[in-house]
Amino acid sequence: MFLYHVYELNHAAIAPLRAAADVGQLVFRNPYNPLSYTGVGKTLAAAFDVFSSTTRRYGKPKFGLARTRIHGQPVDITETIVWRNTFCQLKRFKRDEDTLRALGRLSAKRSDPKVLIVAPMSGHYATLLRGTVEAMLPEHDVYITDWRDARLVPVTEGRFDLDSFIDYVMAMIRHLGPGTHVIAVCQPGPGVLAAASLMAEARDPATPASLVIMGSPIDARKSPTEPNILAESRPFEWFEKNMIMRVPFPHPGAFRKVYPGFVQLSSFISMNRDRHVDAHYQYYKHLVGGDGDSVQKHREFYDEYLAVMDLAAEFYLDTIDKVFQRHLLPKGEFIHRNQRVKPSALKTTALMTVEGEKDDISGIGQTQAAHELCVNIPASKQVDYIQPGVGHYGVFNGTRWRTEIQPRVRDFIRSNLNG
Repeated sequence: MFLYHVYELNHAAIAPLRAAADVGQLVFRNPYNPLSYTGVGKTLAAAFDVFSSTTRRYGKPKFGLARTRIHGQPVDITETIVWRNTFCQLKRFKRDEDTLRALGRLSAKRSDPKVLIVAPMSGHYATLLRGTVEAMLPEHDVYITDWRDARLVPVTEGRFDLDSFIDYVMAMIRHLGPGTHVIAVCQPGPGVLAAASLMAEARDPATPASLVIMGSPIDARKSPTEPNILAESRPFEWFEKNMIMRVPFPHPGAFRKVYPGFVQLSSFISMNRDRHVDAHYQYYKHLVGGDGDSVQKHREFYDEYLAVMDLAAEFYLDTIDKVFQRHLLPKGEFIHRNQRVKPSALKTTALMTVEGEKDDISGIGQTQAAHELCVNIPASKQVDYIQPGVGHYGVFNGTRWRTEIQPRVRDFIRSNLNG
């Protein structure tokens, strides 16, 4: 398919118009231009802004979490890379230990639990979970999977499929060591549950102390949503033929087969087209009216939402096939490198599932299904929570996450520190 090439050519063709729009913004926002104070000037500046923001390509955002607050006191944060492989790096948000000692949070040995947040590998960057990380920082030693854009990985670096994803998760958990608590947000749920199950069966000492699975398609047959229905309504060959493209030159990953981020983004937007159109219309009105706070909120959301990455074709197709079409994990038929995955092997790992009442990506029951599979985890170590009034994004970000969900996750982790 040449759609990727068409996308690149279209982006290049619009570049001069986008540059002209950027100049127009400068002209009609210049305080020395009398027109900038008129309704016509403000309208033109807003129109140029909207055109530029909806046609430009958004790069990988930064987490930008320079500090957190503990007991009301600021604590500096340093982002460090503690583990790296071809398609992922493990990022740690290291809190300043001198400040923590001064606050009495540390003795000779760190006391806050290690938490590995496994970010979705579904088109957006790990920074989509900035709010998730931010809420966990005051009381946890936080790490996150920073998945790499497949467009940037040369074909000589090899393949990356669902088996590779599970291998990566196990390797990162082992790197962090015993006592690690794992939070899987959305897409990683099946892979993370598989990784923990394999580690438990092998009696690996690094088997997670707890698993928190949020808004995830553990069993996509339950309460099917529009994406679930689409995945089952088309044969596997349709996805292989229509969704997979080769990265064009001159990207480092030229000729690699990928599921392009812009295709995934188009799918996301099409599900809520009217809401996105209205959001940009309101953005235009706020620009004209000079409502700076609303303008900034819009920019912060869409700077993140419109930043997308490509997925390795093997990983995408494996996920479609094994998770959304054949439902291998809930059927007990999931095989990882010739070994059957048995969630029943989990006995000491605590399990918490979190769902959103209005989730239109992973319907009610899809994440809860993990409890049905993990039959040997004691009931005292299992928690199932449904958050009223939130959709998919609200499960891990926003006010309800900070005030209602995260405190429950924190308490769950604290009550299972010893695995």
